[in-house]
Amino acid sequence: MISDQKTTHQPTFSKYEIFIIAILAILQFSVILDFMVLSPLGYILLPILNIQPSQFGFVVSAYAFSAGASGLLAAGFADKFDRKKMLLFFYLGFILGTVFCALAPTYNFLLAARIVTGLFGGVIGSISFAIITDIFKMQVRGRVMGFVQTAFGASQVLGLPIGIVLAQKFGWHSPFWMISGISIVIWVAIYRYLKPVNDHLKIKSDRNAFEHLFKTISKPAYLRAFIATTLLATGGFMMMPFGSVFSTQNLKIAKENLPILFGITGLFSIIFGPIIGKFSDKIGKFKMFIIGSAITVSMVAIYTNLGPTPLALVILLNVILFVGISSRMISSMALLTSVPKPEDRGAFMSINSAVQQISGGIASSLAGIIVVQSKTGELQYYPQLGLVVIGFILITLILMFNLNKHLSKNAEVSPSINPTAEGS
Repeated sequence: MISDQKTTHQPTFSKYEIFIIAILAILQFSVILDFMVLSPLGYILLPILNIQPSQFGFVVSAYAFSAGASGLLAAGFADKFDRKKMLLFFYLGFILGTVFCALAPTYNFLLAARIVTGLFGGVIGSISFAIITDIFKMQVRGRVMGFVQTAFGASQVLGLPIGIVLAQKFGWHSPFWMISGISIVIWVAIYRYLKPVNDHLKIKSDRNAFEHLFKTISKPAYLRAFIATTLLATGGFMMMPFGSVFSTQNLKIAKENLPILFGITGLFSIIFGPIIGKFSDKIGKFKMFIIGSAITVSMVAIYTNLGPTPLALVILLNVILFVGISSRMISSMALLTSVPKPEDRGAFMSINSAVQQISGGIASSLAGIIVVQSKTGELQYYPQLGLVVIGFILITLILMFNLNKHLSKNAEVSPSINPTAEGS
């Protein structure tokens, strides 16, 4: 395993490595956008489908639960196949699920479509991170994660505003058609240009899929990482489903200004993503995680207690909040990639992704129980939700400290297992 190393120089990437970073970032953009686009459409879907916030929270969490289930089912097989083939298979299923969302006429059909999309989409992130871990050394993974995680910001600055505008003008189905079209282009690019990622297959293993899954789950070091991921996701997902409703109903932001709010916030996330990744490699992943956690706790405490607020101030607070969230996401993922051994990377990433998705689903459902909508439209008990989020953040900080301490004790420099990583 590789510890959270600091580096004094920034090596350059080869052209093929730049392609890998770019295509995985765009891939993550489509998957994250598919998950996130439902949240800002909440104010449209609640009256159209005649549903309550708890039902909407369940639609959001249904994707996460099915994604978690598929991640666990796929974990035992994740290290048995070429990662490129795995990526193409699950991404194709994700595209079909998104098309079903675009065709959904009712709440129940949409719920079923979200489950299908999650079954395939939930594995894509783990395969992508396994590819990154195979190809890039730990010393540059902060930078790589910083670029790949700009997909989160890009989905806001490009996808969410466009999705909201499309939904307002052409109906709530239209954003899913947009995502389907983008995803087909990405699938073709991966099929044509991504080289096989199969060096992990050279490491012989006599385990069958179920043995591989059990062995991966039962390792103490891996368990610590999974627990940290559980609380990391739980705190992160709780506020997300009701962001647009809270902005319009409690903060009194005009609906037509939502694209501006999400767009500017996303733009700054894109700008800060690579900077955070670079600093994560320079000062250490865990130190960056501490900084991100401190920012997030402060902003959650302020944001969840706001009443009617000017748009400019809401934008400023959102930007700072998402800088904190991005710092935690990038640094924690870069740190967690050092936990598994090469022969366990696919299984570890699949289980970790499953844990993240299931935890996110539980968080969304729990948030739907805590938060209620008044007769006048405002969300109630949002400050209490913020306190729960802060509690999870603080507990996660302790778990990540112990994980980082364990990695430091067991640090050893090991080369990338993929020959395409030359120059990284």
